[in-house]
Amino acid sequence: MLPKVTIGVCVRNSAKTISETIESIIAQDYPHELMEVIFVDDGSEDETLAIIKRYASKMDMKVKIFHHKWRGLGFSRNIVVNNAEGKYIVWVDGDIILPRDHVRKQVEFMEKNPKTAIAGGRYELLNQTSLVAFLDNLEYVAYRFKFGTSLPGTGGAIHRVEAIRRIGGFDKNITGSCEDIDIAYRVKVAGWSVVRDKAPFYGRSKETWRELWKHCIWHGYGAHYLVHKNKNLISLPRMSPLAALIGGILYSTFAYRLVKRKTVFLLPFQILFKNIAWWIGFIRGHMDNYGHSFRK
Repeated sequence: MLPKVTIGVCVRNSAKTISETIESIIAQDYPHELMEVIFVDDGSEDETLAIIKRYASKMDMKVKIFHHKWRGLGFSRNIVVNNAEGKYIVWVDGDIILPRDHVRKQVEFMEKNPKTAIAGGRYELLNQTSLVAFLDNLEYVAYRFKFGTSLPGTGGAIHRVEAIRRIGGFDKNITGSCEDIDIAYRVKVAGWSVVRDKAPFYGRSKETWRELWKHCIWHGYGAHYLVHKNKNLISLPRMSPLAALIGGILYSTFAYRLVKRKTVFLLPFQILFKNIAWWIGFIRGHMDNYGHSFRK
């Protein structure tokens, strides 16, 4: 008998992309009577919530909608965990597009591997016209093919609800990014298996330099908390601008073999651009004492 699955969609200000995301959920070939979708709107200031409600009335699967003033991803993901009726949660961000067999493939893997708590999705190349988005998207794909060894993120990943609840859920004090790396590390320490790159999915990258800059600052800010919580998770020397530039050169060489486009040799500069934004976010986290409560 197939298990029930919860689709967890935690979003904020995703009006530009959420429709495509929801449509890809509706198109899943997993039995819809065994699927529920839990939307958590984390204080959106655009039309995200209105779009969710409009789609919810037309969906042929159980839908729950929660919304609140901004509390951050740790808090929002726990709402999904606490209200999930499924054996598994498949996490779908507001800019993700799922192939129609994504949920089925993830569930099949988890059912065959009962000691696995998390199976990450496999990032695939999405054709976007913006040069910024193309390079950003290609970086993730190149990393997966050639360099990927880190813990999986939540986007496109499936989590075993039992495992997540046993360790107390997500860290509610994480208001920005890195809640996914934190949860993956904690379930692994608890003795569960964590794997990545199992079922393909697509993610819409930021289309302007301004959007990408702000996004990377957000990631750097979140990383500051994680560094103080567990110093083993992020190597600051490997996050240096020099390391970013060298990594960008390696990525671009491999990416050219993958897509045969000379524009990929702009990757080192874009990755350096992102790295600088990341460090600005990291420094802001330090100035805000974000994560300093873990200091001994």
